[in-house]
Amino acid sequence: MQLRADQLPTHLRQGLKRIYTIHGDEPLLAQEAADLIRAAARAAGHTERQVHTVAGAHFDWSSLLGASQALSLFADKQLIDIRIPSGKPGKDGSQALQRYCETLSDDVVTLVQLPKLDRTQQTSGWFVALDAAGVTLRVDPIERRALPAWIAQRLAAQGQRVQDGEAGQQTLAFFADRVEGNLLAAHQEVQKLGLLYPQGELGFEQIESAVLNVARYDVFKLGEAVLAGQVGRALRMLDGLEAEGEAAVLVHWTLANDILALRRVKDAMNAGKPLALALRDARVWGAKERLFERAAPLLSDDGLSQLVEAAQVCDGLVKGLKHADWPFEPWQGLRRLVLMVMQQVTQQAAPAPGTVRGGPATKVSLVLRA
Repeated sequence: MQLRADQLPTHLRQGLKRIYTIHGDEPLLAQEAADLIRAAARAAGHTERQVHTVAGAHFDWSSLLGASQALSLFADKQLIDIRIPSGKPGKDGSQALQRYCETLSDDVVTLVQLPKLDRTQQTSGWFVALDAAGVTLRVDPIERRALPAWIAQRLAAQGQRVQDGEAGQQTLAFFADRVEGNLLAAHQEVQKLGLLYPQGELGFEQIESAVLNVARYDVFKLGEAVLAGQVGRALRMLDGLEAEGEAAVLVHWTLANDILALRRVKDAMNAGKPLALALRDARVWGAKERLFERAAPLLSDDGLSQLVEAAQVCDGLVKGLKHADWPFEPWQGLRRLVLMVMQQVTQQAAPAPGTVRGGPATKVSLVLRA
């Protein structure tokens, strides 16, 4: 049985299952879900807790199997917390977990905590057994577009809110820019606002003065911002990655991969392949697929050739080679490459809701000329 994290409180009010499995790469949400399950278990009388951390290949799985069957002298019910930081229990662990699921007791609630799992791990025998025996929760990071709503929800939980209308949306967008990619820090900043100000409406000035710039950026999210033509966000992410010490080579590799994938998709379309098939052959999936669907038909062959050539020049820059027509500093070269891609994907695109036609493209052109 699979649940979303936001469905967990309602589920727990209806009664406990014997086993809960949490997996994902968002530590804050995983911790909050685990805390809710542990609190519900304690309230239901599961007062004895055992923690088993699977570290390395020499974990004693027999002790775990025995613990689930042993009753305490002081408590009739147990909570067994199994943590597998690697997400790979191994052959012995796989067999042990499947046996464990077959011998679950009503007097034991089990919490299994895992990192983000790939498709192979999610279809393995041990994970399928865990899912079939109880409840599975996948906790994913909060995407940038959903972050303002998440912040508003957290503020509401402590009796605070932003202004109504566009002013409030701008305040939430500012807040989201400050904490993007760092959900734990976002949570802490919300809590800080609860300590600094009383319940009620918060103005932009209050949030601006209180919220620190604690954003952390993912190099792979940079490519999505570039393809979406989000000029301000992409440049902010690029500056953040440089400040965090990210390798310029990795940033270039990510951007170049997207450019070459666009080239392959465009060539396939020119050869008569449908866009959907061209994207599949180029191995473009997930959020990038929607961005490619928008960008690929708009790009000209000449424009793509210019981007491929620019990526080649920039490859030399990040490896220490100079080019007479490009900046000497690698990160300035990456900035120019980012702007060139956004110029190509925005100059013919239809304006997004709430934007003026030509706004993003004009901004990119001005920066490039500068």
